[in-house]
Formats: sequence, structure tokens, C-alpha cells
Amino acid sequence: MKNVGIASFKAGLIGKGIQASLTPALHMAEGRAQGFEYFYDLFDLDGVVGSSEPLTNLLAEAEGRGLGGLNITHPFKQQVIEFLDTLSDEAVALGAVNTIVLRGGRRHGHNTDWWGFAESFRRGLPRADLTSVVQLGAGGAGAATAFAILRSGAAGLTIFDQDESRSLALVENMQRHFPNAFIKAGADLSGAMATASGLIHATPTGMAKYPGLPVPADLLRFSLWVAEVVYFPLSTELVIEAGRRGCRTLNGGGMAVFQAVKAFRLFTGVEPNAERMLKHFEEMTRTPGRSAVAPGDGR
Repeated sequence: MKNVGIASFKAGLIGKGIQASLTPALHMAEGRAQGFEYFYDLFDLDGVVGSSEPLTNLLAEAEGRGLGGLNITHPFKQQVIEFLDTLSDEAVALGAVNTIVLRGGRRHGHNTDWWGFAESFRRGLPRADLTSVVQLGAGGAGAATAFAILRSGAAGLTIFDQDESRSLALVENMQRHFPNAFIKAGADLSGAMATASGLIHATPTGMAKYPGLPVPADLLRFSLWVAEVVYFPLSTELVIEAGRRGCRTLNGGGMAVFQAVKAFRLFTGVEPNAERMLKHFEEMTRTPGRSAVAPGDGR
């Protein structure tokens, strides 16, 4: 074990329906490996509706109990912003926070979801053609992946969502931050896929509760790369079918791990071992009985 000069650290996760989250185990195992005790609590507000009072109470409770950091997931990533003292540039750009550092009586908001996807993409799909990317989904996970792929150098991005107003809003926001990229809301999926160099899937389709393919199989050309955000199961129907048709594929596990890697670093000031965290994640996702959680939700 490595002595990092920290005796113990306390963190937590606030969200709804988060009992199956893999994030606590990732953080605690890495803390032990680094040589300090790491306590990670779940604050599950499942079933709570109405005002923001429960959220404000939990933030105060976390500070009172000496927690040094909080992860935030669905549906509080936007709602929590008004209760924070500072925001990172990325959190401002995305309008969402999934990581809060509690230090010196102040609350510092960050977004590590986008970096989680970007780092996973960099490692898993090196030299991918970013000329024309199609993305399915404009929710919380979609905002993070859109920001990440544009930050990675995408020249063109077409975003599809069942809620057209949501895709239009995401396009408008991304265009402000990436004025040199060609970004648009999609209307013709077949046409967009015919000229796409890659596909990002950022909806819940493919999870155990939402089986199926998010696109018709015949739109998956062998020249496409395909990046998934669903990570339970790791081999979604999209990943399997795309691989069968010769596409380069990326499962959603890397995004889940690397968002935790950066959050761990922000929380503790200690450099985590990303390879070790990846290995631990792989071990957990091979364990029978794990429940599925939505992309970007309950991580």
C-alpha cells in the first residue's frame, strides 16, 4: 500500500434510484489501494417529490458530517447548481454538475462525465474519423458526450432526440462553445447515417429494462465507429450488432470508470491508478445479479 498522507476520506452520492451504482465501490477500493480509509455513503431520494428542500438539507448534512466530496446524479445535476459557490468552466458549459468538492466551507462544482467519455474514446477508438458524427440522445449523458466529442476535434455533429426541443437546445449550447464546428439537430436519421463517420449512442436503449437497437441494423456500415454509453450490460445489442458488421466499437464502461477517476482526483488530491480502477470495474460487471443503471444516471 502507498501512504499518501490521508488517514481517511468521506464522500457520497446524491440521486434517485442509486442503490445499484458502481461508483461507491470504485472509490472505496481505490482509497484502500492508496493506503487510506474511504467511506462512501448513498443519499437516495427515490420517491421524494416536490421542492428542492431535501437536496439543500442533504448538502448541509454532508458538510456537517465532514464529507469532502459529493457525486451528483439524476435528477439533480442541474438543480444543484444554484446551491454551489463556484463552477468549473466545463460545468458552466454543460449546465450540469456531477462532482462537488466540499472544502473550506465552500462548494465547488465540476463535471467529470464529459472527460470520462473523452478519455475512454481516446483510449478505445484511437485515430477515429471525426469528420461527421451522429449522436442519439440529448439528455444529461448526451450533453456530456457532445461536449467531449467536440472538444476532441469533431468537425461535424448531428444530434437526434425524441424530444426535438431538447436536441435544438443542446445544439444551440454546443454551438456557442464550439463556433467553428458544424452542429445541427437531425431530422433524417437514414440520411445522416449514410454520410457519418461515427455514431455515439447516449440513450437508455440497450439496458435490460429497455432492450433493443437504437437504430435499424442496416444503417450500421462497416466503416463506422460506434461508441456506447450504456455499460450494463457492457455488450449491448448495439455493440454486438455493430461489431458483427465490422464496425470499430467502444462500450460504455470506460466513461463510467474515468468519470470516477477524475472525481477521485478532485476529491482527494491523490492521483488514482486508472488501470486498477478499470480492472476493478471489469470484475464487478462480471458479477451476476448486478442491476442496470441508466447512462449518466446512478453512476
